[in-house]
Amino acid sequence: MNLKHKYSELLLNIGFSEKEIQQNWVDLEKIYSKKSRYYHNLTHLEEMIDSYETYFDKLQFPNEILFSIFYHDYVYVSSKKDNELKSAELALSILPENTNLNRQLVFDAICATQLHSYNSIEDINWLIDFDLKILTKDWEDYKTYFEQIRKEYRIYPDFLYKPGRAKALKHFLENEFIFQTDDFRNLYEEKARKNIEKEILLLT
Repeated sequence: MNLKHKYSELLLNIGFSEKEIQQNWVDLEKIYSKKSRYYHNLTHLEEMIDSYETYFDKLQFPNEILFSIFYHDYVYVSSKKDNELKSAELALSILPENTNLNRQLVFDAICATQLHSYNSIEDINWLIDFDLKILTKDWEDYKTYFEQIRKEYRIYPDFLYKPGRAKALKHFLENEFIFQTDDFRNLYEEKARKNIEKEILLLT
């Protein structure tokens, strides 16, 4: 997938000039390519956009969701709790005055990727599920994912990290469902739960 092409096409559609698109892409690529980003990087965006393209026909606000994918992890500091809020604010701040994008929807969508809870707006549920699709990988790939997350949190020693990670994972299992759309539940719920249970065992 040509991420830059996808990004440029979107920004052109929502009111950005060619010059702005060039600069914004340079900024975005630089941010998501930081050395500290082992998982929350351009590959993560590509995988989410794969899901987006698969389920494109289900979306009522495809431009808003695609823009949200590009910016949902723009601000990512593992020691901070307000990454999603800061990312949402930044995403809105770069939108041109004349954009046809629903700003509130973008803001709400990006913020929703913090808790991954059911949303009354169905498109936001799709975004949440795209973000969590990593949980459905085969074990070896899932293992690579949680090792990458561990590296992103490397400032924390095991005695802090392991209980924290286990608690976050248990939160997924305590919910009636991990995924918010029927399609993802039917396809992936069982597999995601098995992966999470297996990781929790390793942590404890």
